[in-house]
Amino acid sequence: MKKPARLSHVRNIGVAAHVDAGKTTLTERILFYTGASYKIGEVHDGAAHMDYLAEEQQHGITITAAVTKAPWRGHLLQVVDTPGHVDFTIEVERAMRVLDGCILVLDGVRGVEPQTETVWRQRSRFQLPTLFFVNKMDRPGADFRRSLTAVRERLKTEPVAVTVPLQDRARVVNLIDRTLIAFVGEQGETVVAEPCPETLWDEVADLRESLYLAAADVDEGLADQVLAGEQPQPEALRAALRQGTLAGRLCPCYGGSALRNLGVQPLLDGVVEFLPAPRDRPPALASLQDGVPVEIQMGIDGPLVALAFKVQLWDGRRHVFARVYRGALRPGDALEFVTSAGLVQHEHVARLFDVDAGRKTKIDRAEAGEIVLLAGLRYASTGDTLCAPGHLLTLERIETRAPVLGLAIEPSAGTDEEKLLEVLDKVQQEDPTLRVEEDSDTGQRLLRGMGELHLQIVLERIQREFGLQIRTGRPAVAVRETIRRVAVADALFAPPPNPDPRQPSLMARVALEIRPLRRGGGERIEWGNRVIPEGAELGAPQRQAIDAALRSTLAAGPLLAAPVQDVLVRLTEVEVFGQGSTPEALGAAASKALRQALELAEPAAMHPVMRVEVVTPESSLGAVLGDLQSRRALIYGTDPSSDAVAIRAEAALEPLLGYATALRSLTQGRGQFSLEFDRFDLS
Repeated sequence: MKKPARLSHVRNIGVAAHVDAGKTTLTERILFYTGASYKIGEVHDGAAHMDYLAEEQQHGITITAAVTKAPWRGHLLQVVDTPGHVDFTIEVERAMRVLDGCILVLDGVRGVEPQTETVWRQRSRFQLPTLFFVNKMDRPGADFRRSLTAVRERLKTEPVAVTVPLQDRARVVNLIDRTLIAFVGEQGETVVAEPCPETLWDEVADLRESLYLAAADVDEGLADQVLAGEQPQPEALRAALRQGTLAGRLCPCYGGSALRNLGVQPLLDGVVEFLPAPRDRPPALASLQDGVPVEIQMGIDGPLVALAFKVQLWDGRRHVFARVYRGALRPGDALEFVTSAGLVQHEHVARLFDVDAGRKTKIDRAEAGEIVLLAGLRYASTGDTLCAPGHLLTLERIETRAPVLGLAIEPSAGTDEEKLLEVLDKVQQEDPTLRVEEDSDTGQRLLRGMGELHLQIVLERIQREFGLQIRTGRPAVAVRETIRRVAVADALFAPPPNPDPRQPSLMARVALEIRPLRRGGGERIEWGNRVIPEGAELGAPQRQAIDAALRSTLAAGPLLAAPVQDVLVRLTEVEVFGQGSTPEALGAAASKALRQALELAEPAAMHPVMRVEVVTPESSLGAVLGDLQSRRALIYGTDPSSDAVAIRAEAALEPLLGYATALRSLTQGRGQFSLEFDRFDLS
């Protein structure tokens, strides 16, 4: 596949959605219609090109973000197909971090769903220009206009229809060109456009009017035409829509059915026409080692800057996905980067690869704007900024969420203990949301992740890829601690005097106050100004020791040795005793004072609270609501559609363990649900 020579002809896009909205099915059509694939692979057959992992084919869902490339109208589309299940949201987060635009796929029957809102928040964090594709418009109950209304009301953005699907005719109306488009051929590969009949044109008058007004709102030059009742020229409309899309003021919307090969090619035209090229995006913000901010302009001129956004084991070997922001990269090049621990590492790239889902092709050079796979890096991990030696800087790191569910694990064969530790280290490098911990009470090894499906898939992969059989215990929900009231403490650290007269006796005193914060408030440390004796000051090592001791104490609370959250620690007074108040002594005094305060502040356990959405047939609604209430769920509301009802609720995670089996029983296998972590809270 020939690469365009100019960055202006490149589009880095992601396809994202709620689980089962059809994004992988859409991606398969994109590959087929662009000529990047010679056949269409179906998800339900386990043959989708982008779902290449055995677990993806077995479960029929996308688990890992897959990268591929496709040509369209002289442009190169770099496409990332992302998972829809909330357990794998880190894959969406790190993909969004390196993309320039995205396509959000909606189910035409269900409209905006919980994971749609999650993906929208992730997209908003990086301010990615977005197109919507309202999919499954061939299904009974699908409603294009209702989906647009849901986008406007729940996502708080302005959807602008560009193509309107006609469910009974298997065609779409293009509102910009005033054409009726049919998709003929065995797989809809031939696009036939004809002038739209007046009767149909009148049926879409409301959507056409909204399009014109949205364009006029962006381009004042069109306002007079629209107000005068004239029809703007197609190119003027496209220019205004592109301007509004890049500014985040509106989102062009397309309708169709990927499975029925309806409406995909106009969406590809929209990617080229409305989504940004790499240079259309604002410069990436980075920091030099001294903290000075610097802008990174996309281009091949200048020293290398690339972001490692994903580690993946490929054929048992460690590879790193990276997006190049500046300069060029070749096999053998030296790299320098700062790890998450603040250490500077030096490595060499052994090989570069172009990626097409589960296949890789060796290349000799990667330039700014490209997403490539690197081999030979032993230490680079998710979020590291890869730089040319001597030009060290850091881009914003990729955020990861804390796991909420754990399983006790052990190898089936006692001789596999060392192999298990090695394998767990490898899967943790791949997935930053996984944690391996030791239970201090039982001595068991715990594997923590984002949910039951997440942990199930990880264990299946360990068995398949490494041939390691693992026994598991019952799922254990992660907990946190907090405090209920204000408390103060004053602690003196004064161990027995040192018998060596040449060594000063250690002594330090710290007084502090702790206060509860609102949920999600985190852990804050504030410093008072009072240091005794008068005129004494704390040096940088002493302050660092106190800070580290306080954070270490907050990592294990007095009730369950769980991390303490939503608390403010305020140091009110520090007393030093000459050379005896070493950093270690001050740290010990601070830790002692904080432990005392935590015990006095009515510590309490917090459990993960999940946002829940259950979709059930109307005939099963009463049984499902009753079951949720028995699990102490708080019901927020119900949203009926043509043949089903969506229930919105929140509930603690522990009563929901194994809920999939219960829901299948209550709905004869027709119900679906999704969970998304919301917060830790008191039970």
